[in-house]
Amino acid sequence: MGLESKLPDVGTSIFAIMSGLAKEHNAINLSQGFPDFNCDQKLLEYCQKYMNAGFNQYSPMQGVIQLRERIAQILENCYGAVYSPDTEITVTAGATQGIYTAVSAFVRPGDEVIVFEPCYDSYIPSILTNGGKPVKVKLIAPEFKINWQEVRSKINTSTKMIIINTPHNPTGQIFSEQDMLELERTVKGKNIIVLSDEVYEHIIFDGGRHQSACRFKSLADQSFVISSFGKTIHTTGWKLGYVAARKELMEEFRKVHQFLVFSVNHPFQLGIADFLADKANYLELKDFYQKKRDLFLHLTSGSRFIPVKAQGTYFQLMSYKNISQEKDTDLAIRFTKEKGIATVPLSVFYSDKTDPGILRFCFAKKNETLEKAAAIINRL
Repeated sequence: MGLESKLPDVGTSIFAIMSGLAKEHNAINLSQGFPDFNCDQKLLEYCQKYMNAGFNQYSPMQGVIQLRERIAQILENCYGAVYSPDTEITVTAGATQGIYTAVSAFVRPGDEVIVFEPCYDSYIPSILTNGGKPVKVKLIAPEFKINWQEVRSKINTSTKMIIINTPHNPTGQIFSEQDMLELERTVKGKNIIVLSDEVYEHIIFDGGRHQSACRFKSLADQSFVISSFGKTIHTTGWKLGYVAARKELMEEFRKVHQFLVFSVNHPFQLGIADFLADKANYLELKDFYQKKRDLFLHLTSGSRFIPVKAQGTYFQLMSYKNISQEKDTDLAIRFTKEKGIATVPLSVFYSDKTDPGILRFCFAKKNETLEKAAAIINRL
């Protein structure tokens, strides 16, 4: 038919590939970012209550008011930011849908969008599908710091958006307050939208503080803040998230949202709103995952891997320079097939396939899973 792909270079995601290999070879799967334990039983009971009560038809397009009010409460409690539940918060079918919708609402053919690599795999396809041009700024291993002078040198009259991600997937690093102030100064007074992917907002370690874009007044006025309930309440398969932005931005976002998904899972929204009424169900998440990170680092301390200690998220980077000189993709596949441990190679998060000799391990697993995985890792 002479079809021309909008994404000719995009194939099956590395997460699906590695999880498929893990299943095929019965390997322990520390590749894709999802827990192997269930969510809280009370959360399931809340959702079941609303299903039994008949809340099984379409929800309001912008999300049920109970959940939007809860999100506004969390944003104010955690960051001192005030958002209107009516006009400035929308519930989405996961963070990826929120990201795509925000890009679609504003990026036109020829517009430039700055992204930091390594980056989550949905950013660049979202830009390209909408005719935009991704402009990459590379974070160099192992510190993965931002050169703000380089960022400013990339900005011109075509720059429409900057996408940031903190805590950062795949590196596990976080933006500092100084980083956010630099970003605020960089975009202030310019017609540039910031898309701040904050899906791991409640998973910060070692007494660190999440520097949400909504903490900074003028930055918040130019930003979409996007998050995910899947990461917070261990329900990645429910695909529920939220977007917060000032009214003028949100009006345009909702124009696209209503025709992309219209609305999302009704009874689960209500159940989540009830569950998150208890602040401990999100404020204690950092302690829960720090124990898992520390356990994983302790269990693998006898290995030849060199960790790049995660500051947040539930991912731990490990350099294998003392183990092999193989290409990271080849090594990840070999370890899955021959050693029974599945990881994700870092090079897939770079458009030019930069290979710093690092693998990403997900530690959102039962302790016994981490113990079994560590026994393999220590033999590599």
